[in-house]
Amino acid sequence: MSKQAVPRAPGVEASPHDSGVSLVGGHPVLDFANTVAWRLDPVRTVDRVRGAGAWARWAVAAGLLTAGRAEALLRAETADSTPSDTATAALIDLRAVLWPVLDALVDDQEPPAAEWEALRRNMVLAREDAVLPPAFPLRWQPGTDRLDDLRHALVLRTEDLLSGDGLCRVRRCEGPGCGWFFLDRSRSGTRRWCSSQDCGNRDRARRHYSRTRQRGASRASAAGPHP
Repeated sequence: MSKQAVPRAPGVEASPHDSGVSLVGGHPVLDFANTVAWRLDPVRTVDRVRGAGAWARWAVAAGLLTAGRAEALLRAETADSTPSDTATAALIDLRAVLWPVLDALVDDQEPPAAEWEALRRNMVLAREDAVLPPAFPLRWQPGTDRLDDLRHALVLRTEDLLSGDGLCRVRRCEGPGCGWFFLDRSRSGTRRWCSSQDCGNRDRARRHYSRTRQRGASRASAAGPHP
């Protein structure tokens, strides 16, 4: 049975977790990893991007494709459904590889061997398929003609992320069950939530409820038993 979004009252801002395109990560690779909502809560986990069309729209929103290139790509993929299915499956596999690698990064642990090797193989394939324009700075340029080119673009951006200056700013949301990643660009480097309005508000609500219960229990204890 498919999971349905919970209806919200008028005027209540929708949670980023309910959106098919939630760009809270601050980097396309992190936003790609975040296309599954509530990754660490099996009860609520849901894939927010499904199918070639949804991936193309996501790539446009993430700045990896122009709208024109996305439309041309989908027209080409429509001619034969098999490549599209294979490419979307490969995107999902790449996302599953990235999760434990990014988890290891934020937990200051060694990345798991199997996923690290899978990432290495993806990087080799992406470079083999990319072009290297004769210009500085040196930068591999993935194609934009096939849906599978999106995977190669994400792999090359992963290499940039995991070898760049922003590596130490990658964080994972502290919200229970969330699991979303983001770049902490705060001056203090103490950002805790994927979104202050989402998991941040949930935490504040939990703490407020806990304090209210504690105060109620304290008053009841001070009043003593009823005569």
